[in-house]
Amino acid sequence: MSLRERVAAELERTRRRSEILTDAVDDADLVRQHSPLMSPLVWDLAHIGNQEELWLVRDVGGREPVRQDIDHLYDAFKHARRDRPQLPLLGPAEARAYVSTVRDKVLDVVDRLPSDPARQLLRDGFAFGMIVQHEQQHDETMLATHQLRVGSPVLAADPPPSAVVAVGGEVHVPAGPFDMGTSTEPWALDNERPAHRVDVPAFWIDAAPVMNAQYAAFIDAGGYDQPRFWSAAGWEHRVSAGLEAPLHWTRDGGDWHATTFGRTAPIVPDAPVVHVCFHEAAAYAAWAGRRLPTEAEWEKAARFDPATGRSRRYPWGDDDPTPRHANLGQRHLRPASVGAYPDGASPLGVHQLIGDVWEWVDSGFLPYPGFSAFPYREYSEVFFGGDYKMLRGGSFGTDRAACRGTFRNWDHPIRRQIFSGFRTASSSGPA
Repeated sequence: MSLRERVAAELERTRRRSEILTDAVDDADLVRQHSPLMSPLVWDLAHIGNQEELWLVRDVGGREPVRQDIDHLYDAFKHARRDRPQLPLLGPAEARAYVSTVRDKVLDVVDRLPSDPARQLLRDGFAFGMIVQHEQQHDETMLATHQLRVGSPVLAADPPPSAVVAVGGEVHVPAGPFDMGTSTEPWALDNERPAHRVDVPAFWIDAAPVMNAQYAAFIDAGGYDQPRFWSAAGWEHRVSAGLEAPLHWTRDGGDWHATTFGRTAPIVPDAPVVHVCFHEAAAYAAWAGRRLPTEAEWEKAARFDPATGRSRRYPWGDDDPTPRHANLGQRHLRPASVGAYPDGASPLGVHQLIGDVWEWVDSGFLPYPGFSAFPYREYSEVFFGGDYKMLRGGSFGTDRAACRGTFRNWDHPIRRQIFSGFRTASSSGPA
């Protein structure tokens, strides 16, 4: 497949997902704000079109603006999410017409795909890959909005596969250096670059993400009532926010149930826990006598091949993800049971590092040595520092185009509307 064909196919595949997420609800739900943490779905839709216009129509294509008058409305840095419903946004019909017009112009640009190896934005179709990833990231954000939506279910998908192998215990990751990040992945974003050598002491990491049954045991043991398991900031948040269980969990008699996209059912005991914040993950790890892995530990467990000494693109190798490797792309609407994807395991035997749930790691968001902002500071650089904690690996709502072994996500440690889970680690040996 040529680069032009690949770009066109990825743009079309991504747009179909955006349409599913926005066509699933009526206009009233599109313009409603379902949570102050999230934008109205109609804002996300028009924002996707606006970013596509800015980068592919105006910059790469050198075309005249389609709607320059709305740029300020869809600038994510000018308006907080909670304030966006008060803006004079495009209505559902206007937003759909706008993104359609932009896409027609972009496809014209693709047909005349500029080729200028000296221009970094055009090298290997990076600008198009950046926009595909941007739209897929907003698709996952819109999926999270659907999870917060109140009302009858509107999304449906096949259930994820059941476990086919037993996975448990911990995996030893030997001490030594490995190559973290990338300098060769053509569509990798600036914070994943450049590749650099990191020496990591030996450690043990869970072979699988922490499961619902394990997390329920933490709750039942009084984990939310004992400050000794929580950091000072974590305990303060637990008390002020009234945290008692993962988001969307409720008691029904003596059993835990979870509501997933409008449907309430008993938790799946062997599926990874989802919708926990960093503080909850760290408290569980402390209760278990362990800790969260660092970002370097997580990536070494995911990418390092001890047989060759090299870092792979993905835990299973260098091939792109397929449905047999990982639970990605909204193909299912919840995490799969632990042991459902043996073909996706790392060489060391760590499972489900890609897909299912974003995994909290105990590292802040900082640049790699030699970092260079590209193509704009606002993608990564302005977020470095602060209280952010890193998330790695992607979730069932993350698309394959926006997920790889080097991909870095970040959020505030109190956030749990995202599809976040975790696994634990130890420096001193198995528990």
